[in-house]
Amino acid sequence: MEFGITTFAENTPDPATGNLLPPQQRMMNLLEEIELADQVGLDVFAVGEHHRPDYIVSSPAIVLAAAAVKTKNIKLSSGVTVLSSDDPVRVFQDFAHVDLLSKGRAELMAGRGSFIESFPLFGNDLNDYDSLFSEKLDLLLELNKNEKVTWQGKHRPAIDNRGVYPRPYQQKLPIWVAVGGTPASVVRAATKGLPMALAIIGGMPERFAPFTKLYKETYQKAGHDAAKLQLAINSHGYIADDSQKAADEYYAPYAYVMSKLGQERGWSPMTREHYEQMREPKGSLLVGSPQQVIDKILYEHELFGNTRFLLHISVGTLPHEKVLRTIELFGTVVAPAVKKALAKSEV
Repeated sequence: MEFGITTFAENTPDPATGNLLPPQQRMMNLLEEIELADQVGLDVFAVGEHHRPDYIVSSPAIVLAAAAVKTKNIKLSSGVTVLSSDDPVRVFQDFAHVDLLSKGRAELMAGRGSFIESFPLFGNDLNDYDSLFSEKLDLLLELNKNEKVTWQGKHRPAIDNRGVYPRPYQQKLPIWVAVGGTPASVVRAATKGLPMALAIIGGMPERFAPFTKLYKETYQKAGHDAAKLQLAINSHGYIADDSQKAADEYYAPYAYVMSKLGQERGWSPMTREHYEQMREPKGSLLVGSPQQVIDKILYEHELFGNTRFLLHISVGTLPHEKVLRTIELFGTVVAPAVKKALAKSEV
C-alpha cells in the first residue's frame, strides 16, 4: 500500500490569536511540508484547488512544479483539480510540465469539486455540474492517449486534429478520479478503468464500504484487469506523540473550519463531544498517537482493501512545526508499521 498526504493549503485564523499567516509564508510552509514528506519516504503529496480566501492554492500545478525541483522521489498530485470549471487542454499541459520537471512523478486527481466558486468565476453554469465533468474528463483522457486530437463536445470549442504539447515524461499521466460517495461517480471511474480516490470526511467509515464494493465489481465487469485496480482512501487526521496531545491540539482549528462550513451548508457546529466520537476506533477522524492511527488505517484497509492511504493534513491552520511533526511521524513510524502488518497478514 502507498502512503501519502493531501492538503488544501488552508490559511485560516489561529484559533488562539485570530492571526493569519501572510500568504507568502503559508506557501513557503507548504513547500517545506512537501520536501519533508519526500525525505521521510512517503509516496505521494497532493495539493487541492480552491478559489476562496481561506485557501491559498488555486493552481495546484504551479505549486507542484515548484515542489518538483525540491524533491526526488515523491509523486506529486492535485487533490483535486476541479476539472468541471477548467480547460482540459491547459490542465494536461500544466501537468505535463510538472511531469517533465519531476522526471515522471506527476499525477492528476480530477474531481467535480465540493465548492462552487470556480463555476461562476470561469463562466460555467452550475446546472451543467455533472455534464461538464463527464465531457471534460473524456477530453482529458483523449489528450493523455493521443498527441494529436480531433474532438467535439457541448461545453468547449471543437479541436480539429491539433497537437497538444508538451508531452509528459511518462508515456501517460496517471489520472485518478476523486469521489465523495456518489454512486454515479463511482461507476464512471470504474467503467473507464481509472484509479479512484474516496474521501471520508464524516460519519462512520463502514458506511462507505458499499461504494468501494461497487467500484471493484463494476471495474471487473467492465473488463479491466483486477490486478491493475487502484483505490485510495482519504481521511482527515493528525498525529502527535501521544493521544491527548493530538486531540487537544487538533480540536480548535478543526472545529473552527467545520463549524464555518456548517454555517454555509446547514450543518450543526462542531462540538467537542462530536469530535471525540469521530476519534473513536471506528470513527472517521484519524487523530491520536501513532499507534491509534496505525490501528485505524488497518481497520480502514479491512473495510476497503485499498491500495493507497492519504492522510489529509490539516483541516484548520495548525502551527507549522506541529504539521511537520505529523508528517515525520506518519512517514517514519506509522507507514512502516502498517506496511509490516499488512505484509504479515498476506503470508
